[in-house]
Amino acid sequence: PAAGARLNQLKKKLTDLIEAKAESLKGRIEPEASFDYTLPGRRSFVGRRHPLMQTVERIVHIFRGMGFAIATGPDIETDFYNFDALNTPENHPARDLSDTFYVEKGILLRTHTSTVQVRTMQAQKPPVRIISPGRCYRSDTPDASHSPVFFQCEGLYVDRNVTFGDMKGVIIAFAKEMFGPDVKVRFRPHFFPFTEPSVEYDFSCMLCGSKGCRVCKYNGWLEISGAGMVDPEVFMAVGYDPEEYTGYAFGMGVDRITMLRYRIGDIRLLYDNDVRFLRQF
Repeated sequence: PAAGARLNQLKKKLTDLIEAKAESLKGRIEPEASFDYTLPGRRSFVGRRHPLMQTVERIVHIFRGMGFAIATGPDIETDFYNFDALNTPENHPARDLSDTFYVEKGILLRTHTSTVQVRTMQAQKPPVRIISPGRCYRSDTPDASHSPVFFQCEGLYVDRNVTFGDMKGVIIAFAKEMFGPDVKVRFRPHFFPFTEPSVEYDFSCMLCGSKGCRVCKYNGWLEISGAGMVDPEVFMAVGYDPEEYTGYAFGMGVDRITMLRYRIGDIRLLYDNDVRFLRQF
């Protein structure tokens, strides 16, 4: 009751102030004044999802439709999760200061989201079917297609009798779902410490129609990332039996997919935070 009484007093005080102010304003507005108090107020600018986040949401939607769950992990990692568990030798150039940002000895900013795959395999038994979108960091010189901070999405599928053909089918299905039936995908032999056999895969450049531009380095293809069958050494590092299980892993650069999707000619535009650019999305 005491609080109610105080609220009633406050209400009366505010009402009196409003009435007094309204009375003081009477006669100040000229009869010919054109201001219409019944007009609606100006609408505030409504923010939009960043094009990178829109692409991440689209990627997640596509892979969820193929049965993949979403997994996340920390941006700051240890040598074990970023390199050791992924069968990366001590003398591998990726461990150098010229390639990787170190917080202190043994602690670094993750260079890929494969770290999430290791953590997931440690936490659960097969089958494992996940994708792990997130921000990564590498000591790259910024140019039209490279950035020291970038988004990546990696996928992992581990079970019995998983094949290389299964992996190719998933990547091709994703490309056509993201870019339409006309997109082309090519696989090139490569080497990664954590997969064997390994490939790099490219999508045909949608910016120039595969005719050649500075983003695709004038060859008509844009490198997306790498893929391959999980190396048995990785399985042993997380306690899986490589004689019982097989699996594939793949990665993709979300930034480059965003560039293809929206026909953006320079990756740096995604990080300049120019509102004139972002309002287009």
